[in-house]
Amino acid sequence: MPKHQSAAGLNHDIPTGMELELELELPLLSSKEQAKIPLCAMHDTAGKPSPITTPTQSPMAAEVDPGAGTADDEDETDVIGDLMGHYGKWQLVMTVLLSLFQVPNTFHISSSVYQAANKDFWCQRPPHLQEMPVDVWRNLSGSHDNCHARSGIDWSRLSNDTLPAQLQQQAAAAAAASGDDGKLIACNRWEYETNDNVGNTWTSQWDLVCDKEHLKNVAEMFFLLGVATGGIISGYLSDKFGRKTMLFISAILQTIFGLWLYFCSSFELYLTLRALLGLVSVSVTYSGLILAIEYVDGKWRTIAGMYNLFPLPISYMIISGLAYLTQDYQRLQLCIGIPGIFLCFLWFVVPESPRWLLVKGRVEEVRRIIEAAAVFNGRQLPPDYQLTPPTQESSQDVTYLFRSSYLRRISICFLCIWFTMNLVYYGIILNMSSFGGNVYLNSALAGLVEIPAIAVAMYIITKVGKKWLFCATLICAGVACCCAAITEGHDDMLWLKITFLMMGKFTISAGNTIMPVYTAELYPTAIRNVGVGACNVAAGLALILTPYLSLLNKIEGHLLMTLLTAWSIFGGFVVLFLPETAVRKNVSTAASRPNAVKQV
Repeated sequence: MPKHQSAAGLNHDIPTGMELELELELPLLSSKEQAKIPLCAMHDTAGKPSPITTPTQSPMAAEVDPGAGTADDEDETDVIGDLMGHYGKWQLVMTVLLSLFQVPNTFHISSSVYQAANKDFWCQRPPHLQEMPVDVWRNLSGSHDNCHARSGIDWSRLSNDTLPAQLQQQAAAAAAASGDDGKLIACNRWEYETNDNVGNTWTSQWDLVCDKEHLKNVAEMFFLLGVATGGIISGYLSDKFGRKTMLFISAILQTIFGLWLYFCSSFELYLTLRALLGLVSVSVTYSGLILAIEYVDGKWRTIAGMYNLFPLPISYMIISGLAYLTQDYQRLQLCIGIPGIFLCFLWFVVPESPRWLLVKGRVEEVRRIIEAAAVFNGRQLPPDYQLTPPTQESSQDVTYLFRSSYLRRISICFLCIWFTMNLVYYGIILNMSSFGGNVYLNSALAGLVEIPAIAVAMYIITKVGKKWLFCATLICAGVACCCAAITEGHDDMLWLKITFLMMGKFTISAGNTIMPVYTAELYPTAIRNVGVGACNVAAGLALILTPYLSLLNKIEGHLLMTLLTAWSIFGGFVVLFLPETAVRKNVSTAASRPNAVKQV
């Protein structure tokens, strides 16, 4: 947990008679709330506080640079980072391994673009008329909407070899002979286009057409409903039982549900499994992200949190290729379910968050992790160091997010921002098939533009800070969506529309990279997962709406992109109410507070 989320001016009685002044900075919390923030101090072998611990120095660094001043807010560190290294080979390996969990998550959330793709369909032809051209059959059966056909016609009197004009005459005669004036009845069987580069989808598997067409959106909504539900549940459980425990339990369940979907033949069971898959997938996403952030220290929290998302664009490109090669929703489900099996074996490699363990008072486990990381990083630990666990555990209740004006402000802002970000980001991703052009190529391009978006965001964020860059990404995404809305309906300008969509995807991807890191940095360690989990509920509500956004184009062609434009600009406006960092600089210098203790 960043040092800048700590208590101010706390005094503790030291057994030796020394009074240790804890000048830690979080002026926006009340005194009662400050007392709940856990602290940890360095001790010598006698149990006495180490005499040299400044806000930005470890005992090891103090001898090298005793006159160092206060670091920038985002560079401030804690004791655990000072011991095992703020960022080294150990942190690099662990955070890269954790980023791999984003791969199956991205596969599952974007699979509906291909598995629920629309297909051309028509009412089923009689067995002896299978060679009849589809257009001719539609005219003969009167099935212009592909949902109804003429009733009472004896199709056995027609053949594939009859000329179209004769077929029309015979069909009319058959209708007259039946005494039915060409009444239309609902079809109960359909045929589907096979040469459409889409293959077998939910549509063709369960006949989700006509009055059942909405069930495709329901299937995706069930998944995203699970995401919304899992957000707050996973956050609470992760804070209570540990980041690693929840990460791997969720990853195992994700693999089981993902592979079960391959064998599932019942649509009702499929809906249930999709909901459960969404429930555990969100836990994998954010438990892994929080764990990666808590492995590192100082400014590296931002970097590690952002490159944890690098597998997302690569996964978008991979699944578009897999979907093109398989062109079958079941085979695609098998391909995206298998990678989770290998990730489960990382249980034996990835340790628990040492900062979470210290909050829980499990000092010996923290010591083992620190020593292993220090050896891997080539650092020497002082032989007499000791860690003191916090004496009081802070509240893990979601109501804690609203107990002060500062926490209320950032919580309300982030709830709005997460809703907006996910509505726009996934509104573009999950509706890629409705924008025109080749869905596989569009999805691959959308993934490709996200790679430089993450890289550029990682670079610029170190120059201008998170707040203004985050605001700019949302505003620019709104402008791009507005331009795409203007080109809507002009087939000759499809290339320009796709260009604007990719520009919008670029900017919103940069914002999506910043958002979880920015959120995690503003919440204290003890409630960080609860805060992120609550925000994820708002994100889940937005995700539930995204499958239905494509229906807006049936009302009015410009409505979808206009809606995304409005929400993007609204999100950019809300960002202005957030602080640049979670700490305000203290006018005092390190020299004026030589006995400050670091916070975990």
